[in-house]
Amino acid sequence: MYLVTVLGNLLIILAIITDSHLHTPMYFFLSNLSWVDIFLSSTTVPKSLVNIQTQSRVIPFAGCLAQMYAFHLFGTMDSFLLAVMAIDRFVAIVYPLRYSVLMRPRVCGLLVGGPWVVTHLQSLVHTCLMAQLTFCASSKIPHFFCDLKPLLKLSCSDTYSNELVVFAFGIVMGIGPLSCILLSYICIFQAVFRIPSAQGKWKAFSTCGSHLTVVSLFYGTIFAVYLQPTSPTSSQKDKAAALMCGVVIPMLNPFIYSLRNKDMKEALRKLVGKAASFWS
Repeated sequence: MYLVTVLGNLLIILAIITDSHLHTPMYFFLSNLSWVDIFLSSTTVPKSLVNIQTQSRVIPFAGCLAQMYAFHLFGTMDSFLLAVMAIDRFVAIVYPLRYSVLMRPRVCGLLVGGPWVVTHLQSLVHTCLMAQLTFCASSKIPHFFCDLKPLLKLSCSDTYSNELVVFAFGIVMGIGPLSCILLSYICIFQAVFRIPSAQGKWKAFSTCGSHLTVVSLFYGTIFAVYLQPTSPTSSQKDKAAALMCGVVIPMLNPFIYSLRNKDMKEALRKLVGKAASFWS
């Protein structure tokens, strides 16, 4: 599964780099999403595979903090990139004649660079606060990697400040990108419904289908787990959510974006053809 994730996303990136027809803002954001998906999966899966192979489940505290930092960095960046891609589709459909001006390279760079700064700041704050806690209870983490909530449960220090910061960042980093996605699609649907022909409506909607599928998987998983009361099985549901968001969805993204996109399928076909001719 991990190899499929890495190879699938690398193929998307290489197809975008090698095909000049895909040098557009939409595919620039998609390539960034593919990179983030590779890093997100690489944060947890390789260590888990090593643990299975060596029958060892030990991780140094510094390594645990680094894993937590990386998981929240790339996981939150995923949600920001989905929001940025929604903005891109909004501009393309609502302002098609001004698209090249509004989505010029400088703007695209800011739309990607800004979230990187914010997500690094969030992960740094969480990690610094976690490093100050004392862990005097069991050192067995009820998870398959070092995540924020399981670590807070293990601490015997006062975690009120940590929980307050988690809540505050959860509001900003969770509701912010989701609100941006919802507002973008409300405007998109309004613009599409004003298109007179059915063919025109379908063409406009088809450019959003892959993105909507990924958004539904990503936020559907989060809502299914976190919008529910705490129960004895909450830790198991947290594991399921982390597995979906950190492993399954990054693996599915290349298939979702390539199978529903003619330009991407053509670029991948050319890339595979070049690779085959090179090795033959």
